[in-house]
Amino acid sequence: MNDPGQPADRRRLPAVDALRGFALLGILVVNSAQMMSPWEAEGFRDPGATSVDHVAVWLVTALASSKFYLLFSFLFGYSFTLQAVSAERDGGSVTARFLRRSLGLVLLGLAHAVLLYTGDILMTYGLLGLALLWARRIAPATAVKAAAWIYGVFGAVLVALGALTTAVDEEEPVPHGTIADAVAAYRGTAGTVVRENLDRLPLTLVAVLLMAPGVLAAFFLGLAAGKRGLLAPGGVGRARLRRTAVAGLAVGIPGAVFFASAAQGPLEDRWHLLGVGVGTLTAPALTAAYACLLLLLLDSPRGDRVRRLFVPAGRLALTNYLGQSLIVMCAATAYGLSLYGRLGAAAVLLLALAVYALQLALSTAWLRRFRHGPAEWLLRAITLARRPGRIRAPHAPEPAS
Repeated sequence: MNDPGQPADRRRLPAVDALRGFALLGILVVNSAQMMSPWEAEGFRDPGATSVDHVAVWLVTALASSKFYLLFSFLFGYSFTLQAVSAERDGGSVTARFLRRSLGLVLLGLAHAVLLYTGDILMTYGLLGLALLWARRIAPATAVKAAAWIYGVFGAVLVALGALTTAVDEEEPVPHGTIADAVAAYRGTAGTVVRENLDRLPLTLVAVLLMAPGVLAAFFLGLAAGKRGLLAPGGVGRARLRRTAVAGLAVGIPGAVFFASAAQGPLEDRWHLLGVGVGTLTAPALTAAYACLLLLLLDSPRGDRVRRLFVPAGRLALTNYLGQSLIVMCAATAYGLSLYGRLGAAAVLLLALAVYALQLALSTAWLRRFRHGPAEWLLRAITLARRPGRIRAPHAPEPAS
C-alpha cells in the first residue's frame, strides 16, 4: 500500500513506519503528563487528584510508562540496519554517516531539552546509538544474548533494591517547595521557562545513564531483528505473532498492574521501588505484545486502513515528536496558556489524544505534498553532509530511515 499521495517506495518498510507512528501515541501520553503536572514530573502522587484523575494516571502508568520508549529504541536499532544498507548501496561510509546523524540527534536533543521538554530522548539516542556502530557486525543471536544480559541484570538489580526498601515503612516527604518553584517558573515568562529547563539539564544527563540499559538492550534487539528482516513482508508468520502477543500479555499485564499499584496506589510508598523493578523487568513483554498486535492488524483485512492511519505519522516521527513537545509546552507554560499544574490527569490525557489525532491528520496531509518533514529534512542534511535537495521531491529516490 502506498503512502497517501506518494508513489511506491520499495526502500521503506510500512511495518516500521506504522509501529513508529503508533509508538508516538504512547510517548505523547507519558510525556504530556510530565509536561503538564509538577507532581508527575517529580514522581509523586498528586494529593489533590480526583478519582477520575487517579484512574487516568494509573492507566497511563500501567499501560504506557516504560513501554513505548523501548519500542522506539527497538525501531532505532532496526532502522540502523536499513541505513547501513542504504549507505553501502550509495557507496558512502556507514561510520561517517551515522556519526553525523548522531551529532545531529544530540544537537536537536539539546535544543529540545533547553527550549521545550527536559525529558528528551534524542540525546540518549545520539550518544548510546554509537554502540550500534561498534556492534554492527555481530551475529543476531549474539545481539539477542547481549540484550538479555544487559536488561536482565539491570532489572534484577532494581528488583533486589526494591525488595530491600519494602522493609522501610517511611513515606518520602513531598517537596512542596520544589513543586511551587517549578509552577512559578513555568507559568512565569519565556525566560523563566528556559532557565528552569537549564537548571534541570544535569538531571537530563543523569537520565541518559539511567535509561541506558533499557535503550541499549532494545537497540541490540532491533539490530538482530533488522539483520533477520523480521519487519519485512513475510518476515514473521501470524502464528508466531499470536504466540508472542499472548505470552507478552500474560507476563506484561500483571507486571504493569503491580507497577502502577506501587507507583500510584493502592500500595504504600515503600513498594514503589520494587514496583519499578518489576515493571522494568516485565515492560518488554507488554511492548512486544503491543508490537505483535499491530503487526497482526497490518496483516489483516483492515491492514490498509491501519497503514493509512499510522504510516504517515511514523514517516514524520522526528517532526511529530518535537511537535508534541511544542504544542503541549505552549499549553503548559508561559509560551502560551500557562496551564502547568492547573489541569487534572484526565484532562491532560484528553489533550494528548487530541494532539495525536491532529498529528495523524496533519502527517497525512503533509505527505501528499512533501517527502520529508522539517526535522527529518534537517537531520538528513546533517547526515549526508550536504543539502539533500528540496523536500518537495515526490519522485526522488529515498534511502531507508
